[in-house]
Amino acid sequence: MSASLPVLINPQETAGLLPADEELAARLRVAVTRLNRKLRQQALAGLSPAQASALGTVNRLASPTLGELAAAEQVQPPTVTRLVASLESAGLVAKEIDGVDRRVVRVRITAEGRRNLQRIRTLKNAFLTRRLATLDPAEKALAEALTSLLEHLVADG
Repeated sequence: MSASLPVLINPQETAGLLPADEELAARLRVAVTRLNRKLRQQALAGLSPAQASALGTVNRLASPTLGELAAAEQVQPPTVTRLVASLESAGLVAKEIDGVDRRVVRVRITAEGRRNLQRIRTLKNAFLTRRLATLDPAEKALAEALTSLLEHLVADG
């Protein structure tokens, strides 16, 4: 006998959705997940996916507190503490005491961290560039349109 899982979907959110919409949503989710997995496999410059993600977030947020970094990475504070410690020991980030509140620790990316992050991004972009080069002009136009659509889907608002 199997226990049923609670349904966490609000019926109002799915009202009016057609089975074709649900199928497209499922296919899109799987495709994006697989693409993300392939990109993660390309090169992480010796970092774990969690470390690479945290390094990118530190770069994007400039000098977040450990709490801000934990929230942005959607992990618990002890996890962020371990991530930052490993990145710091590798010379990719540095911890600094906040200038206003000396009890607060901020994290900033180092020059070496920026170089590693750029190397990761370059390798991932090279992978996608190689894959895009195999497309014919019509497929490239579709890829351009799809990219714009994905940017729209993930835009805040």
